[in-house]
Amino acid sequence: MALKDAVAAARNEEGIAVVVAAVKARFGDRVQTGQSFREQHGHTTTYLPTQAPDAVVWPETTEEVSEIVKLCAFNRVPVVPFGVGSSLEGQVNAPAGGICLDMSRMNKVIAIDADDLDVTIQPGVTREELNVYLRDTGLFFPIDPGANATLGGMAATRASGTNAVRYGTMRDNVLALEVVMPDGSIVKTAKRAKKSSTGYDLTRLMVGSEGTLGVITAITLKLYGIPQAISGGICTFPSLDAACRAVIMTVQMGIPVARIEIVNALQMQAINRYNKTDYPEQPCLFLEFHGSESGVAEQAELFGEIASELEGGPFSWTKVAEERAKLWKARHNAYHAAEALAPEKKALSTDACVPISRLADCIAETEQDIADTGLIAPIVGHAGDGNFHTLVLIDMNDPDEIERAEGFIERLARRAIAMDGTITGEHGIGQGKMAYLREELGSAVDVMKAIKAALDPLNIMNPGKILPA
Repeated sequence: MALKDAVAAARNEEGIAVVVAAVKARFGDRVQTGQSFREQHGHTTTYLPTQAPDAVVWPETTEEVSEIVKLCAFNRVPVVPFGVGSSLEGQVNAPAGGICLDMSRMNKVIAIDADDLDVTIQPGVTREELNVYLRDTGLFFPIDPGANATLGGMAATRASGTNAVRYGTMRDNVLALEVVMPDGSIVKTAKRAKKSSTGYDLTRLMVGSEGTLGVITAITLKLYGIPQAISGGICTFPSLDAACRAVIMTVQMGIPVARIEIVNALQMQAINRYNKTDYPEQPCLFLEFHGSESGVAEQAELFGEIASELEGGPFSWTKVAEERAKLWKARHNAYHAAEALAPEKKALSTDACVPISRLADCIAETEQDIADTGLIAPIVGHAGDGNFHTLVLIDMNDPDEIERAEGFIERLARRAIAMDGTITGEHGIGQGKMAYLREELGSAVDVMKAIKAALDPLNIMNPGKILPA
């Protein structure tokens, strides 16, 4: 399947008509069927074409979600959960039409227990909103994918981001979920205890399921104390290989780095143009350390020694919050900065993740592949996890460039698999990467299909995602 061709599924026109009429009667102006509303909720931030739902509904309680799902199940109509639409592999498209559940009005903090370091929230709360709410408690939630995504969407896609090397991913930080299942029943997957040996781990099953097994309606998350001190900085290297090796040495030496991001020369050029900064336009690492005043200074000095051994540096670091904010704003703007290199082209963001010992090899081969293919595709990544991204810029009026881009994406996926890695470290499968799932996981895909069939026999939960037909 060409990446640009989102596969349409058979529509249940009669069932859709019945459900749309029913939700309009029940929820009034919390239902929208206008073209612009529907397209906004079927949009995707990759270059897969938009596939809009037939209606968008804004539920406000778990019971309302259950009611809608029961109605859809009875009439065999698809249900597509929606956070803010920042997913990158077509997860919010509606290939068979149906009902989009916009969870943005379910945005309450239900309970916080500072003593136990956890919080329970509704899925429409965004990560930035949560951290503003937590500010006076001395606690924070560290998972930061860059976009101000909803926590429900982040759980559904098993998001991670710049802090994952220190704090883990959503998989590691979700204690429990409340989920509306495909038949409309409401299930709580766990209690608030930090560990449990009770039965199947339904929490982990739902985290990363991309809405294909149920609709998340409440999340209990781990929290962390705000560090006493934070230092951060940027370090240049003579090559991407040297930067990668600095990452490997930092992790292997056990330096508790909180963020360690790799950026190639083209991406640094884009960052400077977009942010009006003057960072060196060569391979760089962005770093941050969390801990005590003496600890973050010691960690920065140790990293400086590693960089020097690899002919990198100097490592310029600071504990001044405003300077660190400027640095990370530039890093978080990397997507838009890369887009601005060729604004007339469409951006396709893709990622891969390999064991950290293979990171240097994988990035080197990928950069050479980009050069050989003649594409514009900056590289940036969460190097401490072996995870990196390329943003391929494509002229959608040039069939040859589209073909070259698709060939590159395919080779990147297979390169990661060959290095015992994965086709996606954090973007998810959605529609865009279904073609490579069996190549990576083999017969495990059949187990996934059996789970999907058992829990969602009518295939109404976000159909056409993750599992190939």
